[in-house]
Formats: sequence, structure tokens, C-alpha cells
Amino acid sequence: MTTPVVVTGLGIAAPNGLGTKDFWAATLRGESGIGPVTRFVPDQYPARLAGEVPGFVAEDHLPGRLLPQTDRMTRLALVAADWALEDAEVTPSELNAYDMGVITASSSGGFEFGQNELQKLWSKGGQYVSAYQSFAWFYAVNTGQISIRNGMKGPSGVLVSDQAGGLDALAQARRQIRKGTRLIVSGAIDASICPWGWVAQLAAERLSRQDDPDRAYVPFDALADGHVPGEGGAILVLEDGATARARGARIYGEIAGYGATFDPRPDSGRPPGLRQAIRAALADAGAEPGDIDVVFADAAGVPALDRVEADALTEVFGPRGVAVTAPKTMTGRLYSGAAPLDVAAALLAIQDGVVPPTTNVRPAEEYRLDLVTGAPRTAAVRTALVVARGYGGFNSAVVVRAAD
Repeated sequence: MTTPVVVTGLGIAAPNGLGTKDFWAATLRGESGIGPVTRFVPDQYPARLAGEVPGFVAEDHLPGRLLPQTDRMTRLALVAADWALEDAEVTPSELNAYDMGVITASSSGGFEFGQNELQKLWSKGGQYVSAYQSFAWFYAVNTGQISIRNGMKGPSGVLVSDQAGGLDALAQARRQIRKGTRLIVSGAIDASICPWGWVAQLAAERLSRQDDPDRAYVPFDALADGHVPGEGGAILVLEDGATARARGARIYGEIAGYGATFDPRPDSGRPPGLRQAIRAALADAGAEPGDIDVVFADAAGVPALDRVEADALTEVFGPRGVAVTAPKTMTGRLYSGAAPLDVAAALLAIQDGVVPPTTNVRPAEEYRLDLVTGAPRTAAVRTALVVARGYGGFNSAVVVRAAD
């Protein structure tokens, strides 16, 4: 029998809560972190709302030597990793360095750091560009900095598949643990709320241009017209289940199944791949559709994409056949950080027996979903499905379930 891979630690930085406790309490209250952009002046742009992580002061958590060499996303990721390891009651210095690894996902890299250095290059000259630009912008920088800070020299890497990448990273972490690595720090934090990053996101033509924070990001709603971007995500500690139990660790749940597909090109005449990814994840977990208690939806907020997801869910589970939720309506889409945050929320839902709500959405009947809106729904949650899609055709799904 394949050894289960379990989650023993959570570290969260989200627009509606810094730290797991604050995030989960705000989520159950239906408290949104979406508002006007404050990290730059957005007046000249057609989209002006974002989910920004509140109250984060890097100097309160990290040594001064790290600040000149790190982007905001890396600072958030380092602190979230610290919190996850603390939550798991793991002291890295007490473990074999080669028995610990780091596998994260990234969608944009350190955009803000890169923008600042490019401004120096153009306005002052190359001699003013920081040597840290060589890696601070890079997709793998969070993996590298977390591994260096904690002395982790085992299997490591980075997955780059936009929002789907957060699930792909957890799946790769599970794979490495099954190959014999004791512990992997995994998940993702993204942060690209700066003019350069903003223009890149606008180019995809999926951002909502509404100015009302309560109506700007409303997936599965007849008035949906795009999403609100955000920053943050979650870092998780994954361990071999037997090892975690042997040391008496608190176990949030198991990463039980994973599936991934890639959509065919739009003019191919072939159907999207999301349904196959969901079925693959269920099969990998040895689960049937009726075993799933709740689906944490990708929730694109773009009508055509919402239709694809709703159709996939109704094909697998039947019309209104399973509770569906999208708490990311309170945070915005966090790109690679979104899916790990949904996995963390799913594990907390299992722990507390409650499905968090999808806020501000008036579900359109045409989607035929049992969307949990308004207030949390009390439920015996044992198994959850998390769905994520990335720009360009990436589809991923993960099944998490309570640890026996």
C-alpha cells in the first residue's frame, strides 16, 4: 500500500487575514480583503481593485540582510514557511538536511523587484542595478530562499503553470515524499501588485473593471465580468504519514489524489480537459463522486470559463450534486498562491465541519451548481476536491481527506 502523504503545518498570508487563525476567522465571517489598490496609484488603469495582504511588515519577521535581496512575494513566502514549520512543530536544524526539500509554484516571479531594478537601469544606468536582480525576480526564488533559510538540501523545485501550479507543486511534493524524502515544504505565494505586473495582468483581458469591491469578482453570477487579482497564498508542510504519526504530529489531512490535464487548442473541436483532471484526481484517491463533500472551485469569474467549470462539475457530480464554494471571492485570485490557500481552507473545513461561503455572488440558475453563499454551511466534511486552472490551458485537481 502506498504510504499516505499528510499535511502537518499551515502558513497563510491572505488579503483577508495574516496567519491561519485570522484568515480562517475572517473567511467564516465572510470578510473580504478586496479594495482599492494602495501599493501604487491605479487611477490611470481600467482595473483598480485588488486583494492586498494587510499589516505585513517584513522587518518584524526577517533579518535585515534578507530585505535588499528579496521581493515582497519572497518575504511573504519566507514568513509563511516559518509559520508552517512552527505549526508542524518541526525544527529543521534537528533533521537531516537531505531529508527535507522545498517545492513551490510561481506565476510571475518577483515582478516588483524587477520593475524597480529596470527603472534604475533606464533612468540611472546599469551600475545602479542590484546584483540581486539576477535571482530576486526568478520563478524559483521562493524555493531557493526557503531552502537556504532552513538548511533544506533534499529534492526541490518550482512549478510554473499559473493558478494550477499551486496544486502541481503539492503533487510533486507528494511524489518526492513517496520516493523517500521525509518532509517537503510546499505551496505558493504570489505578489505582483505593481505597475509592471498590473499591465501584464491586464493584457490577459480577464480583470474586472468594476469599482465596487462587493460586485467586482462574482463567479457563477449573471453579472460576472472578470476577476480581481490578489497577493498571498499558503505554504504547507507535507510529511510521510507514518513518520508524522510516529512523532505525534497533529495531522490536518491527507493529500489523497491528483490529476492534471491540458486543454486542446481552441479551434481543435475537442472538449476542455477539466473534467478529465477531476476524474483523474478521484481515481488517484480511490474515490467516487459521491465521496466528495465539497468542491473548492477555480471560479474564474469570466462567463465562458465559469461555464466550462460548471459543466465539468455537473458532468461528474450531477446538477447541484455536491456543495461548491469559492472563498477566493474574499481574496481575489492569487495566481499560484490561490490553490494552496484553497487546500488549506479545505483542510480547515474538514477540521471544523463547515463549508466557508462564496460571498457577494447571486448564483445564476443556468450553471446548476449548489453554490454555498451568504453564510458558512455546517456539514460533515471528510473529503474535498480543489480545482485550479491556469492561463493558457492548465487544469489541475487535488483530493484532500481527513486522516484516519
